[in-house]
Amino acid sequence: MEKVENSRQKQVKKRILGIFAKQPVPGQVKTRLCPPLSARQAADLYFVSLQETVARAQTLTSCDLAICYSGDGGWFAATFPGISLVPQHGNGLGERMAQCLSGWLAEGYEAAVLIGSDAPDLPTALIEEAFSALEGADLVHGPALDGGYYLVGESTHNDQLYSGIAWSTDKVLEQTLAKATTLGLSSVLLPDWDDLDDLPALLRLVDRSPHSITAKQVRTVLKHSTDSGFDGLT
Repeated sequence: MEKVENSRQKQVKKRILGIFAKQPVPGQVKTRLCPPLSARQAADLYFVSLQETVARAQTLTSCDLAICYSGDGGWFAATFPGISLVPQHGNGLGERMAQCLSGWLAEGYEAAVLIGSDAPDLPTALIEEAFSALEGADLVHGPALDGGYYLVGESTHNDQLYSGIAWSTDKVLEQTLAKATTLGLSSVLLPDWDDLDDLPALLRLVDRSPHSITAKQVRTVLKHSTDSGFDGLT
């Protein structure tokens, strides 16, 4: 794992937030949104969501920031200049997340938090709450409405937490918490939040955060879609 830059800042803050991201290649991101979206529309929407997620994270002053990327590192460097980049490694989602989190803790961070790039209106207060929780707990999770989680954070790492999980199912959080208990790891749950995995989630975003840049993109994309059933244009 490449070391996160700006070690001087790291020594002061001892906290890091990572954004798990893919290069927005059509057909490789947000495929569950197709239909009603085309592969290109889904990729464009993902890109807007990633940009908004990064911009929101950059407002935080209590932690370092990195993008844990999958795809062309040159594309990420050109698109998000000045932000530390960490390539994802591993054979599956669990291994890739574990690699990022364990690497940061090994570098000396006292708390490491990962979020996805598909919850663009996630309140920064929930991220701050996650870091606060890790002052007294081994783990923190933000439950997603689909049974997974939109955030995971650690102050102690155990690779076993990420193995044997039925990823991309509604059992992810349930199985993870059960495994944490078996491993003797203390954990805290944040309030529920939503990510953009399907059409109903897109519609909830528009209703919940109409002024979000991503919500505006959703309205534009769905405006002429006969499959979406969307009639909330403003």
